[in-house]
Amino acid sequence: MIANIDHGANLFGVLSYNHLKVEKEKGKILFTNKMIETPDGNYSVQQLARSFEPYLVANNKTEKPVLHISLNPNPQDKVSDEKFRSIAQDYMEQMGYGNQPYVVFKHTDIDRTHIHIVSVCIDEQGRKISDSFEKRRSVNLSRELEIKYGLLPITEKEQQQNKMIFSPVDFTQGNLKYQIASVIRHLPNYYKFQSMGEYNALLSLFNISAEVIKGELHGTERHGLVYFALSKEGDKSSNPLKASLFGKSVGYVSLQKHFEHNKELLKQEPATALVKNLIERAMHTAKDEINFKKQLQQQAINTIVRRNETGRIYGITFVDQTSKTVWNGSRFGKEFSANAFNDWLSHEKKQNFKTGEQSVIVIKQQKTNVNQTSEMPHHLFEFLYGAGNSHQQDESNLLESLADPLLTSPEENYDELLFENQMKKGKKRKKKQ
Repeated sequence: MIANIDHGANLFGVLSYNHLKVEKEKGKILFTNKMIETPDGNYSVQQLARSFEPYLVANNKTEKPVLHISLNPNPQDKVSDEKFRSIAQDYMEQMGYGNQPYVVFKHTDIDRTHIHIVSVCIDEQGRKISDSFEKRRSVNLSRELEIKYGLLPITEKEQQQNKMIFSPVDFTQGNLKYQIASVIRHLPNYYKFQSMGEYNALLSLFNISAEVIKGELHGTERHGLVYFALSKEGDKSSNPLKASLFGKSVGYVSLQKHFEHNKELLKQEPATALVKNLIERAMHTAKDEINFKKQLQQQAINTIVRRNETGRIYGITFVDQTSKTVWNGSRFGKEFSANAFNDWLSHEKKQNFKTGEQSVIVIKQQKTNVNQTSEMPHHLFEFLYGAGNSHQQDESNLLESLADPLLTSPEENYDELLFENQMKKGKKRKKKQ
């Protein structure tokens, strides 16, 4: 069993993420401990949050008082609800959170059924519960619970394979295709985005960039996609890698379908208002760009700022790691557009504001050099590093795909390969002329 513990500050966001599974009938509340009960046994996010409020009010100095824990058995284990309840209680008790209010959610949106536990690390007296050697204790306890409840162990090899997923690409290593595949083949299963700009903003968190290529095939305009690895400074650091190397799901056509599908989903996205409010609050309280990004990072939101060669902001994108949604600022209104942020930050710069060299990277694109402020992925990604991270595959299929992520069906990618070959022939003809 893999246990992942995340500490954060956004209680409402974590509860909303888990409760949304319940609303979509992809999950349910299995167990509550020291929570305010409801007459009918049903809970809203607001009702759940009320049980934690006295603990949070008792200590407002702890920056990350919210606990979000996921317990992930081996996919081959068939764990009953009763056993899941016992495992959750045992785990919380032995980790020192047995007397805390907490709620246990069972997620069934993927083949690998697992549970999430939401709690706080502040006790009734307002004292922070010690998290010393927390990861080590959690690993040892997971092994003990596997034995106690007759669960299958997760091998070290499986853990290492899964840690590749959503890990930033390191272009100095020799397995670039593998690294890129381990990110891009899974992003569309988890994240909602509706444009190439938003997709590239998300990719930049993992040191990856995508570029559309255009051409004609039998008189019809066709489009393809290539991927690049980026250095930490944002420079292209690899040859272009064709989307067909990684499978149909990350090609141009599939991504366009993903954009259209998500346009409808994002119209009904419950996290929209919350993300917008958090951004607006940060704009009013942040003293500079670094502080603005830091405030949002604490709320599990990454901020990607794109600048041209003169330093003017021409794009700003927000990645909410709780709801797994990506938003260009202008989608929230003109007051959140690139121009608005450029005016705001330009004003701050006049007030002796300095961006800070370490927060600005340069991404060199085909025709334009772009200054882009970026950040590493938020630590909430850690809950995906457990056993079985595919949104649509079971664990055995996932591990098989990771073992050879570049193995794709020629039939699936025929159109894209034909298009690319046609473009190559076109270039050769031009050279001969």
